[in-house]
Amino acid sequence: MEIASFATLVAVIVIYGGLESRLKRMERRAARLERKADLILDHLGVRQEEPGMERVTALLRENKKIQAIKEYREITDADLKEAKEAVDRMDGTRR
Repeated sequence: MEIASFATLVAVIVIYGGLESRLKRMERRAARLERKADLILDHLGVRQEEPGMERVTALLRENKKIQAIKEYREITDADLKEAKEAVDRMDGTRR
């Protein structure tokens, strides 16, 4: 009985590790595709505004960058790094 439990545990760990690795690769690939799509849109001069971004822009005008990053994260569900980079880009185009 112990051997069967141990074998099951090992199998679950191996499967989990494989799935986690595959998920990370898919996330990296999705991020690359999003960056490429953003570059294409920028090149074509197409702006895609998400609802609520006016608040982020207003916070940047008030020099409240940290609050703007927090607001951006709430609106887009982005992680901290992605939100900071996006707000930095917005702040650069604002000046």
